[in-house]
Amino acid sequence: MSGPELRPDVFYRDHVAECILELSDNQGGYVHWNELEDLPLNDGRRIRVVDPGGGGIWNPSGLSATLSILTSPDGPYADRELAGGLLRYSYQAGPVGGKNVKLRRAMELELPIIRFHKIAKATYVPIYPVYVIGDDPVAREFTLAVDASLAHVADLGRLSEVERRYAERLVRQRVHQRAFRAQIMLAYEGQCTICVLKKPQLLDAAHIIGDADELGAAAVTNGLSLCKIHHAAYDTNILGITADYRVQLNDPLLQETDGPMLLHGLQEMHGRSLVLPRSRRDRPDQDRLQIRYDQFLAS
Repeated sequence: MSGPELRPDVFYRDHVAECILELSDNQGGYVHWNELEDLPLNDGRRIRVVDPGGGGIWNPSGLSATLSILTSPDGPYADRELAGGLLRYSYQAGPVGGKNVKLRRAMELELPIIRFHKIAKATYVPIYPVYVIGDDPVAREFTLAVDASLAHVADLGRLSEVERRYAERLVRQRVHQRAFRAQIMLAYEGQCTICVLKKPQLLDAAHIIGDADELGAAAVTNGLSLCKIHHAAYDTNILGITADYRVQLNDPLLQETDGPMLLHGLQEMHGRSLVLPRSRRDRPDQDRLQIRYDQFLAS
């Protein structure tokens, strides 16, 4: 249903989202509430992109439909992920109308919205674009997707196998992986746990046990904040980490001579202790580290 008359609205949403995602990427994948209350745009303006009352739906007066929504695992609503890569979002409490009207309007006009998912106090992971593709007034829930192509699925309960796999892959990439990265960067304060490099743009959220394994949960305790060189070294078993949080390099690498990057970037890390999250509950799971270290020793 979108047409030329909605292009300024879409352009504005894309501009706002671009600024939010750039800010998020520079910080490690997350934004804080106070930043969303006063977001600087590239054209010099400053705007609010969340409801000032803390509500889940933000409907700026100048837009034809909702701009952003909030989700929270500890909130009062049953927002959740469905099998098949779709998301549920509850109506705001109160009448069926209210703020829900403009969220329904986003569905009718096929306008993208920004989804902010809470990962810590006043801290959110932004996802854009997200589309409202279904409305159930009986259950008082909307159905969301992270790709516009699913807006035209005739029966949301009967996705084809291809559609289901596609939707699930997108949710892993745009929702799960972004949230995992943000949680890791937040826990490790935006620094490499080995070399303490403090450039989030050069850091990865590395799994201890890969996510294809049954023990490979997307949890902070199954992750490490690693710069790209140490992430690659860890994944290829050039570098190992013991269960007591010490770095070990394989013997052949320790014997090599190949310039300052090898010396300072890798060899000097041998025997170093990890810089761990302040919170004990966020520290790497020692049983998983031991499993992974055994793989390093066997390689």
